[in-house]
Amino acid sequence: MSLFITLAFLFFIGSVAGWVIELLFRRFVSTANPERKWINPGFCTGPYIPLYGVGLCLLFLIALVEPALPALSPVGRKLLLLLVMAVCMTVLELITGLFCLGALHVRLWDYSSEWGNIRGVICPKFSAIWALLGAMYCFLIHPHILDALAWLSRNLAFSFVVGMFFGIFILDVAHSAELVARLRRIAEEYEVVVRYEHLKAHIRRCHEESRRPYHFFRPFHSDRPLSELVRDRLDQLERRRKTK
Repeated sequence: MSLFITLAFLFFIGSVAGWVIELLFRRFVSTANPERKWINPGFCTGPYIPLYGVGLCLLFLIALVEPALPALSPVGRKLLLLLVMAVCMTVLELITGLFCLGALHVRLWDYSSEWGNIRGVICPKFSAIWALLGAMYCFLIHPHILDALAWLSRNLAFSFVVGMFFGIFILDVAHSAELVARLRRIAEEYEVVVRYEHLKAHIRRCHEESRRPYHFFRPFHSDRPLSELVRDRLDQLERRRKTK
């Protein structure tokens, strides 16, 4: 199988698996969701998170260069490989987070409350989690991945699903980019950084208070203008700050 097809399969698998991980993490673990609601995570509307797709492709490529690492003991080589994976995934998260903050004025995730964080986009805790995920990939997935992908490539039904995924994914990214562009204009107007997940949660609460149906896969859908919802959220935060 060509490298391009392999990476396409990995991007699909990583994006969907990452969405499931984030969905469960936000529902059962995250302190940012004290109400324990089901929250559609990520930048896109559909059930996938591109950062995880890119991350899985990156882990695959890093694992391929293991034989070229310095001639250490087998254990030392594995530890060095895991360190490289954790550093690369953290750098990927840092670049993505800083781009969203600087260019789009949107914060897709927030580690501001975590120890040792850098601008709320990376922190030691989540770098350790990346290292753990890298170890799981290295020991449990990579040794079998080429055979598994070869089998999947021969399964026409799965190949059809992957093809549909990329078609829908491209349309979804275009739609989500348009939404983020609107949020960027609102953020520039109010001179703030829009917290993506907090705004989703605020819209959900507004729907629940008015007893209107909430759309899980359309978390920004509302009868009210988006700028008005952002203004409401800012006023809410200001009132909370004054009462402290």
